[in-house]
Amino acid sequence: MADKVKLSKDGSSIDFVQSEGIPTSIKKFRQSPEIEGFYRFIFENDLQKEAYDILDQIITTRKLKKTKETKEAKATAVEIKAKDDKSIKAKSKSK
Repeated sequence: MADKVKLSKDGSSIDFVQSEGIPTSIKKFRQSPEIEGFYRFIFENDLQKEAYDILDQIITTRKLKKTKETKEAKATAVEIKAKDDKSIKAKSKSK
């Protein structure tokens, strides 16, 4: 498995050897050579804290984006409902 991850001599870059197929399930994804090599690289270079900080930042950013999108969708739904209510009231007044 060590041949799947190649670190440059100066340590400035990492090359991963990719497998042919893309894993279709979460379990297979975690066991894929690329991910296993990545985990190995993190562990062997004692980068657990840095990796955690990066992943935590990514997760936080995604949660904020999702929350913002949800709020925008709800606001749009409320606006549409208000327009529909106004049009229904206008039609009933004109009759």
